[in-house]
Amino acid sequence: MATQPAAQRRAEAKVMYDAFVATCPTRQVLAMIGDKWVGLTVAALSNGPMRHGQLRARIAGASQKMLTQTLRLMERDGLVTRTVTPTVPLRVDYELTALGRTLVPVLTAVKEWSETHIAEIMAARDAYEARTSS
Repeated sequence: MATQPAAQRRAEAKVMYDAFVATCPTRQVLAMIGDKWVGLTVAALSNGPMRHGQLRARIAGASQKMLTQTLRLMERDGLVTRTVTPTVPLRVDYELTALGRTLVPVLTAVKEWSETHIAEIMAARDAYEARTSS
């Protein structure tokens, strides 16, 4: 069996991972990082490790169940590490991995863009509703 040159393997891999293709696994990644709880969790953990209760306090509106599911998903995908310290009571800390930290500038930019342009978006929504409600 002949081996492929590295450039050819990279070119084939690039074609295989095209988010516009319905079966591309990168769509799962886009859905995950587009989730509001993931984005807020990445932003909250960007300053360092936090415990579950600290995250819940920082991320208003996140239920314990939702935050737990989000952290498990992020841990599964290699974005967060979970460190258990055997003390009484048990201490569990969550921290972004090196891979997770690469998302910080991306999601921070989206968060800041949202905060900067929310007034324009709300005005556009109001104008749309006024046009379409008659």
